[in-house]
Amino acid sequence: MARKPYPFLSPLPQGERDGVRGEQGRDKKYRFICFSLLLLGILLTGCPKKVEVIPPEKPPFENPIIKLLEKFSPAESLQARVSIRIETVRDGEEMNFILNGFLLYQKPDKFRLLGYHPLGMGLFDALYRNGEFFLLIPPQKRAYTGEVSQFENVMAKAGEIKISSEKGEGSEIPNRIQIELVEKETRIDLRLKGVSVNPSLPEDSFQWNVPEGVEVRSIERLLRRLKRR
Repeated sequence: MARKPYPFLSPLPQGERDGVRGEQGRDKKYRFICFSLLLLGILLTGCPKKVEVIPPEKPPFENPIIKLLEKFSPAESLQARVSIRIETVRDGEEMNFILNGFLLYQKPDKFRLLGYHPLGMGLFDALYRNGEFFLLIPPQKRAYTGEVSQFENVMAKAGEIKISSEKGEGSEIPNRIQIELVEKETRIDLRLKGVSVNPSLPEDSFQWNVPEGVEVRSIERLLRRLKRR
């Protein structure tokens, strides 16, 4: 019998469905920013002499993936179903998406998150393992692979990234994790359900197998697309 390349691609019980919803609204923040820049320009041209402004010292960049792994560090291993809510703003319009997902973790540095369409089709499979990053996007029949160090600069330029968590009473493991990209006006809310702590995970839980017909690209190509946004 042929072995399935992704044993966790559809871990949810048959019949479970979730929705993908959108909410739209106008954002006037852009006008406020332009007005502020105009005022700043007027003030600067009125100065008799140029004054050197020393920018405040920024705290050292901390990889958000490392911060995320720390949230699960009390456990040796973990698996859970996840409700994924993504809120973002594109061209001034607010957009919300709600997906199902499945999360796997193994100490110290293995993490996998899979996201699903309402009909059960896999939308993405993101795997972090020992400093390597793999991303599969089945609808596009594409996969990206590379070292996490390759896009640390991109994450640093994305601005402040806040990661917070909530824990149930008497639990060391979070049941909710929120990731916010402040400047990008994007929030990701992960709600963990059916959490199993320290399970014995299959050996292939963090293996990277490329399905037939999928084009594998360097992570640098994905980064170039992100930089253009």
